[in-house]
Amino acid sequence: MQAKLGSEYLVIEEAQNGRTTMWDDPCEPNDKNGLRHLPVVLESQAPVDLVILMLGTNDLKNHLNQNGHSIAHSCGVLIDRILESASGPNKAAPNVLLIAPVPVSEGFCPFGHMFDQGAEKSAGFKEAFSEVATNRGIPFLNAGDFASCPVPDTIHIDVEGCANLGRAVAEKVQEIFSIT
Repeated sequence: MQAKLGSEYLVIEEAQNGRTTMWDDPCEPNDKNGLRHLPVVLESQAPVDLVILMLGTNDLKNHLNQNGHSIAHSCGVLIDRILESASGPNKAAPNVLLIAPVPVSEGFCPFGHMFDQGAEKSAGFKEAFSEVATNRGIPFLNAGDFASCPVPDTIHIDVEGCANLGRAVAEKVQEIFSIT
């Protein structure tokens, strides 16, 4: 993404393995709750022109008992917090781009049965996340249009998919800034 955008853009990645949207995961040794971390990230990186939000795959864990629509709604809560923040330029809210995660694939993943029914639950990500973005008037991108989570891993995007998705996100970012 950064390579495609070039030096006039600065991409700051705030990824964390195992991060959930807004749920405490009792199986994780460290706090991975995105809702709790969001204010700190917004404050430490301010001013931010655009927040790109792509969370939800870890919410598919069986013990969190979520589905595609509840996960998209959880991202909606995060978006609302971003849009209520003063972390953008001139203490305004930053722009937000919501990305629906890539649906996970059928098959036995390396985490055992932790993501059983994940493929079925994530199949509706595109529709549910699109609805959340539309309801908030923000741009949307479906990662599943550019990448997949192939077997044998089933929950992570492969190298080719990451490159494809990075280019697609860069194009969406350029589109967002060409209309603002």
